[in-house]
Amino acid sequence: MRIGVPTEIKANENRIGLVPESVSELIKSGHQVYVQRGAGKGIQAADESYEDSGAIILENGADIYDESELIVKVKEPQPTECSMLKSHHTLFTYLHLAADAGVTNNLIKSDATAIAYETVSADDGSLPLLAPMSEVAGRLSIQAGAHALESEHGGSGILLGGVAGVRPAQVVIIGGGVVGTNAIQMALGMEAMVTVLDKSLSRLRELDMIFGGRLNTIYATQQALDDYVTTADLVVGAVLVPGATAPRVVNRDMVKRMKSGSVIVDVAIDQGGCIETSRPTTHADPTYIVEGVVHYCVANMPGAVPRTSTYALNNATLPYVLKLADLGCQQALTGDPHLLAGLNVYRGKITEPNVAGTVGVAYCPSEEALAAT
Repeated sequence: MRIGVPTEIKANENRIGLVPESVSELIKSGHQVYVQRGAGKGIQAADESYEDSGAIILENGADIYDESELIVKVKEPQPTECSMLKSHHTLFTYLHLAADAGVTNNLIKSDATAIAYETVSADDGSLPLLAPMSEVAGRLSIQAGAHALESEHGGSGILLGGVAGVRPAQVVIIGGGVVGTNAIQMALGMEAMVTVLDKSLSRLRELDMIFGGRLNTIYATQQALDDYVTTADLVVGAVLVPGATAPRVVNRDMVKRMKSGSVIVDVAIDQGGCIETSRPTTHADPTYIVEGVVHYCVANMPGAVPRTSTYALNNATLPYVLKLADLGCQQALTGDPHLLAGLNVYRGKITEPNVAGTVGVAYCPSEEALAAT
């Protein structure tokens, strides 16, 4: 199969769909890989390293799309990229379509097949291609939050872990999934006082077993959210509903009653955000202040550490890229229900129910869409 790896063109996005080692594996399996010139610059991977792995370097994105059947990316396609997608293309990338009707409609018009990393599933119900970036984002949320708490950035001037004789920051993490767990680990490591809120009692028990008495575990009633959010120095929003927009669990009134100079890091922003006052920002201008509270809402947080993020992502995605390339898109999807769960758009049809419901378009079950071709 002909596989294309274009340069990411979303603002401040330096990751790349395939690292040289992944290209080598695909070449050994008999496939051809095209990489756009300079696409690996953000992870310090020179064009020569891709050529040494067997890839063919092409000059621009249009050439990549023209030559390829399978397009492997990191972030959702921008409008100019959607215009290059055709019916013979399979796009494999993060999509987050429920939060972006424009991209959804552009993909419908393209007649291409689009498989979303974030809805590919596993036997245990987990999301194996979302997990690596959730790990990175969870850890970065504490790093970014600690930075935003500095007075120079509008924060209250609190050191996250305090020092002897001075209390540490109160960190509240909403959601105990992969993002939340990694945020907890980092915040506890920096000696903050950490509370996690979640609606799953079994998950709270698991976190209590992992972190013991160092972590305060609270069942997420509306009253508990209000009590803990309004007294926090740093709030991390780590709420996820697979394929759907994130629920708004913190409203503007709660934000208004937070302490001046406190910080919100909304990791759910790529799914619309779980804080009412959140709006997407970029690495170039990551924060803004609303109601006296610093908001960090970068939609591609792992892009800040592109080398770590890209390699972590490739470790998870490579087996699926190989399967799509070895079997072809339709056979790979019909033979693997977990990969099929990642199918969001197929030949002009929306095959992910949460996306269809949120964006307001007709839903077509994946099996039905595939059977029609």
